[in-house]
Amino acid sequence: MKLALRVPGDSWRRRATSLRRRAGGRLLEARDRLAERTETQRAAVRPVTSVISPTAWVLACLVVLCVWAAVLWQWGEVWFAGGFLALVLLLAIPFVLGGHHVAAELHLGRNRVVVGARAHGSLVVTNTSSQRILPLTIQLPVGPTTADFDLPSLHGKQRHEELFAIPTNKRAVLDLGPVLAVRADPLWLLRRDQTLTEADLLHVHPRTVPIGSSSSGFIRDLEGKTIRKISDHDVAFHALREYVPGDDRRFIHWKTSARTGTLMVRQFEETRRAHLMLVLSTRLDDYATDDEFELAVSIAGSLGTQTLRDDHTLSQMTSTTHLRSEHPVVLLDQLAGIDYEGMAPRLSETVRRLGSEISGASIAMIVVGSLASDADLRRARRHLSLDVRTIVVRVDPGAEIELRSMADVDSATLGSLDELPILMRGLADG
Repeated sequence: MKLALRVPGDSWRRRATSLRRRAGGRLLEARDRLAERTETQRAAVRPVTSVISPTAWVLACLVVLCVWAAVLWQWGEVWFAGGFLALVLLLAIPFVLGGHHVAAELHLGRNRVVVGARAHGSLVVTNTSSQRILPLTIQLPVGPTTADFDLPSLHGKQRHEELFAIPTNKRAVLDLGPVLAVRADPLWLLRRDQTLTEADLLHVHPRTVPIGSSSSGFIRDLEGKTIRKISDHDVAFHALREYVPGDDRRFIHWKTSARTGTLMVRQFEETRRAHLMLVLSTRLDDYATDDEFELAVSIAGSLGTQTLRDDHTLSQMTSTTHLRSEHPVVLLDQLAGIDYEGMAPRLSETVRRLGSEISGASIAMIVVGSLASDADLRRARRHLSLDVRTIVVRVDPGAEIELRSMADVDSATLGSLDELPILMRGLADG
């Protein structure tokens, strides 16, 4: 397999992109910490700020400044400006008075879609009163954005249905709803909301590919496949040998021992069943681009779901979090919501912690970005048992697929998700 070469200019661009992403990641973490620390204060003023828009606050401050300037300098024009702005604010008040006599039902075709597919749904709004209602704005929050629907005037008990499609260009867990009925003035200076439905979740799963079954693994199991390795404790009989002190006497073949006059014990062909320990690096510094990280998540999702479908044991975690792995859908739900972690520990520390908590793993697969250091990967390997086959999958979009062995580690470079089945066949043959 060929190794893709890069020109120096491409390397500099990748480093600049990586530095820019690291700075952006640090800013997002700082913003989240600030939001968490000020949540109590923001909740206290939310009843006011949810009605009065920032524009209205600016206009109110301008009214106060105009009155102050008019009194101080006796400017008639400023009096007029202040009075006009005050009138605009007062005229906005009647628009938010009155109740919302509507009910809504939100129907989503599927709560789980693969990235790139559209999530289709419908919103049914009913006038619950016997009187005609005026037009309203209905809002449907979808993640960080909001979709607005113009509800026409409805007769008493009349229903109105809106169909919608949510594009999913990025893997995510989106908060869908709650649906809001909004009364607002034409300038949106004041608004009053009524919650009509409960919030729901839309999981946008990473793209995965089927890999196919593999007989890799070194855990003795009744359902495993025999390999050319002799074991003293198993079920697939291989041959007899002379007894040596320390052998389990339960496996003495008494009939042959009586015929030969020498104690003979059974030997077995070892059977094996894969217990996969799968580690996905979410450390920001390990990835040069967002595409690298998305490819890594898709690879981890493909490996994890195939392992569960084959009814093998899976232990999976990111750099900081253990992932539940009782069902492929549960695993994909969690992968839909993971993101970079700027302060995540190095891979060696993650593997050390996971290796000490999980026993019996036969294969360890570590999925990393192109910037992960070989030294850190070697340190990670030292935290695993010698009989655990260790495979490092380094993602690098556009690169040629490559598979090589470094001492007791199989190292693979993968540039496309569609090449993952080819890589796995190469690993199984090896």
